[in-house]
Amino acid sequence: MADPRLSAHFAVRQPSVIRLAQIEFAKRNDGTEDLNVAIGNVSLPMHPAMQQRMRHLDGPQSPFAQGVVKYSGTPGFEETNEAFLNIIASSGCDTSGLLSQVTDGGSQAMELVIVGCCGPAGTSEAPLLLIDAAYTNYKAFAERLGRATVSITRALGDDGRFSLPSVAEMEETILKHRPAAMVVIPYDNPTGQLYDRRSLIELARLCVKHGLWLISDEAYRELYYTEAEAVSVWGLTEEEVPGLAGRRISIETSSKVWNACGLRIGALVTDNQEFHAQSVAENTAGLCSNVIGQHIFGALAGESPADLQKWYARQRAYYQDMLLEFTSRTRDLMPGAIVSRPDASIYSVVDVRNIVPSGFDALEFVLFCARTGHVDVAGKKMTLLTAPMAGFYSVEEGLPNPGRTQLRIAYVETPERMKMVPELLSGLLDQYLKLG
Repeated sequence: MADPRLSAHFAVRQPSVIRLAQIEFAKRNDGTEDLNVAIGNVSLPMHPAMQQRMRHLDGPQSPFAQGVVKYSGTPGFEETNEAFLNIIASSGCDTSGLLSQVTDGGSQAMELVIVGCCGPAGTSEAPLLLIDAAYTNYKAFAERLGRATVSITRALGDDGRFSLPSVAEMEETILKHRPAAMVVIPYDNPTGQLYDRRSLIELARLCVKHGLWLISDEAYRELYYTEAEAVSVWGLTEEEVPGLAGRRISIETSSKVWNACGLRIGALVTDNQEFHAQSVAENTAGLCSNVIGQHIFGALAGESPADLQKWYARQRAYYQDMLLEFTSRTRDLMPGAIVSRPDASIYSVVDVRNIVPSGFDALEFVLFCARTGHVDVAGKKMTLLTAPMAGFYSVEEGLPNPGRTQLRIAYVETPERMKMVPELLSGLLDQYLKLG
């Protein structure tokens, strides 16, 4: 009798690097408490209008008042799509002509983008172009779907700045690999880099010149901590980028700016009618997104731009203090460590390349912290869960991976607990290095 076999894909699949530490720590049973900054699991209350909807799901105005929970149409509730467009408009963008489709978080939107732009499956043709370090799920979804990716790598300088590749380098990569689409993350995950308007225009012009879709992951739009203005692919004009219309797609989500990670509501927004129609057709296989989540997020459709801007300002103020304190304290405790500039989103990259011996592997350090490492804090055993950065880079075999000495830190714990991160990181690294 023959045993059933896993697919080749399943047989070699490893957990995402942003979940790995949590999975390993869950196997531990020695009384150690974890402080988890490996994943962007925001621990703040949702927008008040969304909270109000959640608390009154059985109210007279709720579609669920009678206990009936039916499918929505595949594109999602009209109100939920209006909420996403209202949010984009609140950043000063013209939303006329934009088409929105609700998805199961930004993750499903990523999958639809890859299926809709790249391929054919199982070949290296028409790949997805990523700017490394790139959010690891793009590569994971591409592998799942049999689509290829290509990357061009940013460098992290000793000053904590990530530098975007030059236009010439980008163009060389495009000509060599002929990608179908380029992904940009203006408020970047994982680096914390903020793309300025000029950089976004240059990248958009390359997409027009070479016939690429421009995919903008705007999960963290409005979370920036410099004097620059908010940037968005929807804020670019035809005058700045002739031919841009009809090739833009943005990935939206309730998770980050709206503090609703577990709601699992996102959207795929485009100015291309054909892409929208075919994306909805593809997604009919999934029927629809969570209707209770759609209803809760739909509350933002009625919020004014002024009120939304006040929300953004509060969010920025909350994160900025933590970002600056973490950066300063980590540099004090770990002289020589590089901490990326906290200009946007809710992440920093810590690179220990200047203070560790050759051969250091951040993945092994993360596993040490999750499995056995601990620091005594006020009589408690504590450890720190972070994300090793090697999985955020696509590096050709034989070439060094910059992520082997880098860790991503997410600002998702309370301010009081985030103050503990530099001490935990420093203490655990000292322990690990002493093990030899």
